[in-house]
Amino acid sequence: MSELESRTRYEAAEVEPRILRAWLESGLFHPEPEGTAEENYSIAVPPPNVTGVLHMGHALNGSIQDVLARSHRARGQRTKWILGTDHAGIATQKQVERRLQEEGTTRAELGREAFVERVWEWREQYGSSIVEQFKRLGASLDYEDERFTLDERYAEAVQKVFVDLYAKGYIYRDRYLVNWDPGSGSAISDLEVEEREVVDTLTYVEYPLASGEGTITVATVRPETMLADTAIAVNPNDERYAGLVGQEAILPLVGRRLPIIADDYVKPEFGTGALKITPGHDPNDFEIGRRHGLPELSVIGEDGRMTAAAGERFAGLTVMEAREAVVAALRAEGAISRTEEYPHVVPFSHRSGERIEPLISLQWFMRMDELARPAIEAVRDGRVNIHPERWTRVYLDWMENIRPWCISRQLWWGHQIPVWYRGDETYVGASAPEGEGWERDPDVLDTWFSSALWPFATLGWPRETPELAAFYPTDVLSTARDILFLWVARMIMMGLEFAGDVPFRDVYIHSVIQAPDGRRMSKSLGTGIDPLDEIDKHGADGVRFGLLAMSSSQDVRYSAEKVQQGQGLANKLWNASRLILTKTSGFGAGIDEDAPAGSTGGVAAARPRTVEDRWILSELERTKAELTERIDAYDFSHAALALYDFVYGELCDWYLELVKPRLYEAEGEERADLSATLLHVLSETLTLAHPMIPFVTEEIWSFVPGTDGLLAAQQAAPPDPGARDAQAEATIARTIETIQVLRGWRDGVGAPAGARIPARIEAEGYEETAEHIARLARFELKERGANGSEPVATLAIPGGAVHVYASDAVDLGAAERKLAARRGTLEAEIARSEGKLGNAGFVAKAPSAVVEAEREKLAQLQEELGDLS
Repeated sequence: MSELESRTRYEAAEVEPRILRAWLESGLFHPEPEGTAEENYSIAVPPPNVTGVLHMGHALNGSIQDVLARSHRARGQRTKWILGTDHAGIATQKQVERRLQEEGTTRAELGREAFVERVWEWREQYGSSIVEQFKRLGASLDYEDERFTLDERYAEAVQKVFVDLYAKGYIYRDRYLVNWDPGSGSAISDLEVEEREVVDTLTYVEYPLASGEGTITVATVRPETMLADTAIAVNPNDERYAGLVGQEAILPLVGRRLPIIADDYVKPEFGTGALKITPGHDPNDFEIGRRHGLPELSVIGEDGRMTAAAGERFAGLTVMEAREAVVAALRAEGAISRTEEYPHVVPFSHRSGERIEPLISLQWFMRMDELARPAIEAVRDGRVNIHPERWTRVYLDWMENIRPWCISRQLWWGHQIPVWYRGDETYVGASAPEGEGWERDPDVLDTWFSSALWPFATLGWPRETPELAAFYPTDVLSTARDILFLWVARMIMMGLEFAGDVPFRDVYIHSVIQAPDGRRMSKSLGTGIDPLDEIDKHGADGVRFGLLAMSSSQDVRYSAEKVQQGQGLANKLWNASRLILTKTSGFGAGIDEDAPAGSTGGVAAARPRTVEDRWILSELERTKAELTERIDAYDFSHAALALYDFVYGELCDWYLELVKPRLYEAEGEERADLSATLLHVLSETLTLAHPMIPFVTEEIWSFVPGTDGLLAAQQAAPPDPGARDAQAEATIARTIETIQVLRGWRDGVGAPAGARIPARIEAEGYEETAEHIARLARFELKERGANGSEPVATLAIPGGAVHVYASDAVDLGAAERKLAARRGTLEAEIARSEGKLGNAGFVAKAPSAVVEAEREKLAQLQEELGDLS
């Protein structure tokens, strides 16, 4: 017994590590930097955080990118899938700080240099986890050229970009209101802020007028910040306050005089229509303050506690403690007229999860207008195409209203800003200035600043490297929508500014995989599904196929059924291949050293003898063309479905069944021709399926006689429209439909499985396939009924009819009674469903999904009844 015959089941757990080793040892994933970017194909992986582990989003995007990479290798293109990880400033620093806390120390006690050294040690120990997990998925990344956004060559690129942008005047330092994240102890950008709805208390505070003629009432959800108020604003068109503009009010608890000003921003309908202005702690107040030249006071520090400027009784309190204390003090003075609950949207840090504290801070900013303009044009003129197309408008809307970017972070882990100070002097450069007394800026750059250089810095820029010439611009970026602005837009801007071209031609925004119940996948919510667990259960091919099949232009719920489908597809292909390979072994059909163009890997070309042989070759070409078209259009779900339908349907359910008599009985030249055709179809199918399910196809390939080298390295023949055989397709299509009609009739009358029922085909075009119809539908074809008897049933088929004659094997009376009973059941069910849907109360009150399900059920019942009539 051969090895293949003894392996009755496909064992993914045994196969996958062995196949992965073969791929890695081959060097296939590490292309030499030759040729041009127009000739070659490249993708830059969205660099996962060095802190990360593989989650379902990585698994989906990894599967998508790997299909693209393997497909283009098979087209003969030199393909590089750029690999690397991101240093992830805030996330990584917090991981290490947590470790230090467990050890009973802090980064402040260690000092900057020692702390950064500890982070590098942590990165060396844990940073490769996600890369190893990508290997489990079968991702054909260039593992020999792994990059890191803090490696020496990458840092050179980051420093050059900063220095050049500073020289152009795009980067500047300013005191400005920023999003301060108390959790990370750093400023963060607008795009790292997420809004959540919370319920706060709206407190109505009476501010006495300095004239002594009454009060002006202000409503606020942040009474603790009133200690930094510098004005009260009203709308200039609000007649209630027309006489107060220009007067002053007295700040309760503090006694400071506040001017009453008019500004169009104030909404008369909010609260009392009078707004306390705190430029140091609110972004809108900050803008109003700058328009009116107001002082900018701060009473909250970077540690999230009240500063000495808040006064002795409040200094040192947390924000929430201060809120309670200020309200209590106001009540004691009788300055609160009323309170009410107020639901509103509040900014939180996407990084730490804590509530954002707007603070005025000295930070580094980057002006974006000049960089945005060419990036807008690149999308408008089609140099960059965003798929699905609806995201183009989202991109353009944001870019056309882009704001300055706060690029400095108060961290120790990251690219330290290349700026030095000595007294009033400032030096900006890639290396430290000469002379004594210079101190470097302690801040680091936003992680997204360095990530924006990813497609060209990974290829060696600013040096003119062979890799840059061969693989830049890249071809496509596949990513999630949540970083369209954080990352994608910034890469386009930086690519145009520094590398002289767009960083990629296409941007594919993939779907988000939700939990099966529609919630987001999250460990904390208990809704997370670990893709590695799924790989352990179903194999990497099953997980890859399932994710591709469930992908969409919309968010989708995780489907365990589709992953099981993928596992089933791998097993089905394995079993079909075993049948073909064991039944063709020894018939001299394998190797063809002079194989004509279009054959695969040295496997002999097909030698079709029959209409079914011509049909499967034609269907192979049709499927090849469809998969190519679907993959090129980033329509991965339909590509997966087309592959599934071909393997399960055309290949296994029909072609292998049609050729079984020849497979077991044919001899000599006929058997050799069939073997050649089967091996050709198998090798082409493996090549076709490989980008989606690479492990099982590579394993099967190793058993195909005449194959040379790894399947992953094979060049596939392109789709050939001229190889389609319309006549064979039509013949087998009507043959299949006829078999299905006859099988349906057998099931309907309850014919025993082994009974061969006499029948006559009265139609043209079945000369080549009549025997197939008789065998697969289990009928006995005759010229006429016994003793000239009339048919007991006439079944419509394409181009004519099949007349069925009486048989002892079938009790037509019992069959008709069975059909009548089923018709009666269906009619009763239809009446019940129609009554339900005719009830206006049910339609109005039931959930829409329930009503729609009832309508679908009624349609199915009516269709079945129609088929039985």
